[in-house]
Amino acid sequence: MRKNINKLNSTFSIQSFEGGYDKNFSYILTCLKTTESIIIDASLHPSILEFSQENKPSAIFITHSHNDHVKYIKSFIDRYPDIKIVGHPESKLNTSENNYFPSMHNSTIKVGKLNIKTLHTPGHYFDSICFHFENIIFTGDTMFVGRTGRTISNGSSVKDLYNSIYKTILTLPQSTIIYPGHNYGKVPSISIRKNIEISPLLQARDKNDFENRMKNYEKNR
Repeated sequence: MRKNINKLNSTFSIQSFEGGYDKNFSYILTCLKTTESIIIDASLHPSILEFSQENKPSAIFITHSHNDHVKYIKSFIDRYPDIKIVGHPESKLNTSENNYFPSMHNSTIKVGKLNIKTLHTPGHYFDSICFHFENIIFTGDTMFVGRTGRTISNGSSVKDLYNSIYKTILTLPQSTIIYPGHNYGKVPSISIRKNIEISPLLQARDKNDFENRMKNYEKNR
């Protein structure tokens, strides 16, 4: 397990924890004006993420329901019975037992003084969500450093991924910093501008070109 602390400005901090099934990231996002904290993805056991008794996490934001991103949800609920689970309305996690809060596309969730926007980004998986605020976006497995997510499982769609990448994420300011769901790149996070420069999958001319680039990527993995 590896931990990085990135205090980005006076209003919030992001702590990243690497481990889980395959270089997974879990993040702690904290509003520094109120000390309210949330977790992005339950990929690591709660004993690894550091919380005091006075500063318990209020919610877990789930980028998608693949097992490696939700593995420790029950452990978090056992430790923090009041914790909320936030994710896609059609997620398998959407049960009353999970204290689940479905979040619609383009809705805003307040974390302390921070306003987090929910962006539904299907493609890697049908219930994929990115969480965006200020110049930060948590992309889960929709976008990594150097490439997009893959579309090889049931519930995946290359066409949906194209729309999510090119019509949603890449329309954000290019200074936006992505925090992905796995540490697959040479750096753990990167700006959209830099990511376009290093990734052929983010340089497609149109949907057909993107589909061809994805086929070539899978063929040459």
